[in-house]
Amino acid sequence: MEAVKDTVNSMLEKMNLSSGAKANTDNAPTEPTESELKETREAYEKAGQEQVFAFYDQLKSPERAVLYQQLSNIDPKHINEITERALHPPKAESEDSTPKLEQLPDSATCSVIDSKKEDLEKWYASGLELIAENKMAVVLMAGGQGTRLGSSAPKGCFDIGLPSSKSLFQLQAERIWKVQHLAKKKHSKEEVVVPWYIMTSGPTRKPTESFFEEHKYFGLNRNNVIFFEQGTLPCISNEGKILLESKSKVAVAPDGNGGLYQALISAGVVQDMGKRGIKHIHAYCVDNCLVKVADPTFIGFSASKDVDIATKVVRKRNAKESVGLILQKNGKPDVVEYSEIDSATAEAKDPKDSNLLKFRAANIVNHYYSYRFLESIPDWAHRLPHHVARKKIPYVDTEKGETIKPEKPNGIKLEQFVFDCFPFLSMDRFACMEVRREDEFSPLKNAKGTGEDDPDTSKRDILDEGSRWIKEAGGVVVSDSDASGVEVSPLISYGGEGLEFLSGKTIKAPAVIEKDK
Repeated sequence: MEAVKDTVNSMLEKMNLSSGAKANTDNAPTEPTESELKETREAYEKAGQEQVFAFYDQLKSPERAVLYQQLSNIDPKHINEITERALHPPKAESEDSTPKLEQLPDSATCSVIDSKKEDLEKWYASGLELIAENKMAVVLMAGGQGTRLGSSAPKGCFDIGLPSSKSLFQLQAERIWKVQHLAKKKHSKEEVVVPWYIMTSGPTRKPTESFFEEHKYFGLNRNNVIFFEQGTLPCISNEGKILLESKSKVAVAPDGNGGLYQALISAGVVQDMGKRGIKHIHAYCVDNCLVKVADPTFIGFSASKDVDIATKVVRKRNAKESVGLILQKNGKPDVVEYSEIDSATAEAKDPKDSNLLKFRAANIVNHYYSYRFLESIPDWAHRLPHHVARKKIPYVDTEKGETIKPEKPNGIKLEQFVFDCFPFLSMDRFACMEVRREDEFSPLKNAKGTGEDDPDTSKRDILDEGSRWIKEAGGVVVSDSDASGVEVSPLISYGGEGLEFLSGKTIKAPAVIEKDK
C-alpha cells in the first residue's frame, strides 16, 4: 500500500494536482533566452497577435518572466481558430432544416417518482456494492466565486444560514463520509474510499485548499481529497485581438464547465483514477445544497445500463421555466436551451400522459460517467465547440498604455459546456434518471432576499427535507413558525435512512439532529 501511495504522490507532484499537501509553487518563472523569446514573438506575429508584446521591453525582469511564461503556454494560432469557429460556427447538414426534437426513449430513462420499489432497491444495493469495492469516484465542479452572493470566497465556502452553520463544502464532504460508512458497514469492509476530485479555478484554488486545511478535510482522509484547476482562455477583443489585463499580463477567463474534460486529462486526474481502479464517476456542481453526492441508486442504475454518460433531471415546473432540457435532437442525446425552442414545443403535452409536458427533463448538471469514457477524452476533446459570451472586459490600450474600463461589451470570453459531448454518444450509451426536485435540487445562484435560488431557499429546502425524513421515520415535528424545520446531519442520515430512533419522538423546530441517540 505504501508503495502505491508513494507512486501516486510522486505523480501528483509532477502534475497540476495536489492531494492534501499544497502544490509546489516555489519555482518562480525565469526570463526566456533570446532564442526562446524570438521563437515566441514570431509565433504571435505570424498569428497577427503581436500586440501582446507591446510593453515587454519596458517591463522589469520578474514581470517579463511572468508574461513570457503566460504567453508560452498559449498557442495564438489555436486561439485564432477557436475564436473564428465560435463566432462563425460551421453549419451541420441537419441545421439546414428544423432540428428533430424527440423525447428520450423509454429504454434510456427511469423516474424515481414512478419506478418500482424493487428496482430502486436493486440499484441502491448494486451501487453501494460498487462503492464498497472502491470503484467509484466523485468530481466536483467548484470554480465559481460567491460574487453574486456578496462574498469573494469560493462558493463552496458559503454558509447558507443553517442552524449548524455548515458550508456547502461541509455538507457534501459529510455525505461522502456517510456513503463510505454505509458501504463499509453493509459489506464488512475495513476501508472504503470514494476519492473526491475538486476542480477549482485559478482564483479559488488556494482559498479552497486553505478552507479544507482549516476544517481538517471535514473528517475525510486528506489523501483522497484531490484539487485541480480548470483551464483558462485569453479574452478577445471585438476585433479578434488577445487583450492585456495589465502591461505584464494577458486577460484570461475560465474556459467554462466544459473545460472539465481537458482538465481531467491535463491535471492527471484520469490517470489517478486508473491507478485507483475507478470505474464509475459522479460529477456535479458545488452550488446545489441538496445534491446526493456519490448516490448509490444513480450509480447502480447507470452501471446496470452499461452507459458512458447518465444524467439526473428534475421535472420542469411549467412550460415557461428557464431551464435547459435533456432530450433527443436528431436522434442523439442533447441539451436544448429554453431560448432555442418555440412556445408550442415548450407547451406540448406528453402523448402518454396529457398531465405532463412532453419535454420536461430539466438539466441540473448532475452526471454519471464511465471511466472508459473519461479515458477517451483525448480522442474527442478537440470536437467540443466553444461558445461566445460577450462581456465588458477591462484592458490596457496597447497604443496609449492606459487601462480602460468599458461601459459596454468590448470583447468575448470563450467557454465550453459540459453537455456538449452528449451528442457524441449513440442513444444506447446514454441514460437519464428523473428525481424529485424537493429531494435533490436546490441551487444557490442569487443574493439573499431574491426569493429564488438564494441562501434562504437553500436553507428552507434542507430544513424541509429533514422534517420530511423525521415524519417518515415516525417522529413528530412541531414549530411556532411555518418557516422553520429540522436539519438532519449527513453524518446521521444520507437519504432518510437510520432515523428509527426518532420514532414516537417530538422534535421542536428549528433543530439540528447531529447524534443518533
